Amino acid sequence: MSNQIIVKDLNQVTIRFSGDSGDGMQLSGTIFSTLSAIFGNEIATFPDFPAEIRAPQGTLHGVSGYQVRIGSDRVYNSGDKTDVLVAMNPAALKVNVQHLRKGSIVLYDTDSFEKKDLEKALFATQDPFNELKLQDVQAIPVAITSLTKSSLEGLGMDNKSMIRSKNMFALGIVCWLFNRPLSIADQLLEQKFVKKPLLVQANIKALTDGYNYGNNIHLAASTYQIETVEYSKGFYTDVNGNQATAYGLMAAAEKAGLELFLGSYPITPATDILHELAKRKDLGVKALQMEDEIAGIVSAIGASFAGRLAATSTSGPGLSLKSEALGLAVMTELPLVVVDVQRGGPSTGMPTKSEQGDLNQALYGRNGESPLVVMAATSPTDCFDSAYWASKLAVEYMTPVILLTDGYIANGSSAWKIPNLAEYPEIKPHYVKDFEGVAQTWKPFLRDEESLVRYWAVPGTPDYMHRVGGLEKDHATGIISSDPDNHQLMVNTRRAKIEKIADCIPELEVQGDKDADTLIVGWGGTYGHLLEALNDIRKNGKKAALAQFKFISPLPKNTEDVLRKYKRIVVAEQNLGQFAEYLQGKFGNLNIRKFNRVKGQPFLVWRLIEEFTKIIE
Repeated sequence: MSNQIIVKDLNQVTIRFSGDSGDGMQLSGTIFSTLSAIFGNEIATFPDFPAEIRAPQGTLHGVSGYQVRIGSDRVYNSGDKTDVLVAMNPAALKVNVQHLRKGSIVLYDTDSFEKKDLEKALFATQDPFNELKLQDVQAIPVAITSLTKSSLEGLGMDNKSMIRSKNMFALGIVCWLFNRPLSIADQLLEQKFVKKPLLVQANIKALTDGYNYGNNIHLAASTYQIETVEYSKGFYTDVNGNQATAYGLMAAAEKAGLELFLGSYPITPATDILHELAKRKDLGVKALQMEDEIAGIVSAIGASFAGRLAATSTSGPGLSLKSEALGLAVMTELPLVVVDVQRGGPSTGMPTKSEQGDLNQALYGRNGESPLVVMAATSPTDCFDSAYWASKLAVEYMTPVILLTDGYIANGSSAWKIPNLAEYPEIKPHYVKDFEGVAQTWKPFLRDEESLVRYWAVPGTPDYMHRVGGLEKDHATGIISSDPDNHQLMVNTRRAKIEKIADCIPELEVQGDKDADTLIVGWGGTYGHLLEALNDIRKNGKKAALAQFKFISPLPKNTEDVLRKYKRIVVAEQNLGQFAEYLQGKFGNLNIRKFNRVKGQPFLVWRLIEEFTKIIE
């Protein structure tokens, strides 16, 4: 009976793969999360890697991690504390000790815990677990590197190539620990290395031998079973935020009957949007890698003038460079989608870390009175819907739209039901052919009287030859004007056009207790953490509600009514209070408390619960 393994059923579990940047932790985590999604679990992931391409091996600042939370019920975020840590070296253990919960399993590679490895990780002793006071974890020592080399002997690989597969040996052990079948993982590896059959063979063998090692040696007293989720019928996949954003842009172009153009420049963490769209020539997508950020946006503005659904993607410093051209898009009133995947700032900041520091830049970062639409996606899968809505508003209201995502949801993934496009709202470009008059009376800045939207005259449309540009234009004739009264009229009109968009976007929804005194407010990618915090607070007998904003400029038309129902409002954001100050500036006299963290990491749910509970009490 001593060799009997007990299978424990869990609702949710969090696993973190961690090691050097070259240890393949991102690949191991991606395969395990995809495998879990296909198996029928809800997932949320958090890739966490350094900005350096390859930091010195074994050092603390070179640690790369991939966290995945899987569950049999709703998974709102990638989790705070880890139940299982795979530590490929001492640095990975030391960096991630803060994430371990009591009783966690720590699977570590004993071959990488030698004296020199411990010294690189700045350990003072030869006993890292005692030094870190980790007596309450279940340590599982495995000679992962040596066992991988033994596994791959005879395949004709050199020593360095064999060692590269140690991440698959570790993944095999984790798959055994969570009763995950390997057949799907084998298929994923075949797809990953389709042009390198030896790598396919080596990785599958290391994966299988790792699984069998765990099964035969019985490394742990228990293995774990995560029950599958009862999903509605449909086709499912796992998708990260950048992929979902690209898909949303393509879906909107198809719905609007337009060709999609992306002019972009590579920048972390937004580059994968460009990569994804560059693959889709079969769908008529034109994705151009331009020479810089400015060229990216001005090429998109040119494509918009030419009648395309035009977009550009970037991150914080790139949005700064695009600000002048954004003003041009506002003045010419051309549709444009600008995706800003926020990262730690200012300047180059922390390129691989997540933040919400670009809100003020999106709202105000242009010269003059320069209004436009600002939105913020709330999750990896919501990036699809948000990109779709951003495109719809851009072409129907002839305006630039800034869509804010962030590094957390852009790189993180969730299980996603592939949507039925027929169920999405129509997108009707505001073409000049809908102008109720004749070509002789039409001018470039004549507009629909109700919506104030000017008409889109695509070059090549007979009798509608025209020019637009950055200088102010006469409201009636469309020619250059310096008349002060006309400028006041045009400034007011451009602002009123954006404000009228509030009539067609969804109203703000509130979750939680209807009779609560405290409203938690968030925006964008913090939604999963705030929702879990809300649910736990209510389970503990406290009353609270949550409003998460996706539409920021304009705000939903019921925003003020909602906010004034509550005695206190807690605005939680990953900056120093930009949205809180925006709301206060809009409505004034609101009892707003701020919860701000700017650490480059997602919120910690336990910390949110602690702080919100103090405020409620």
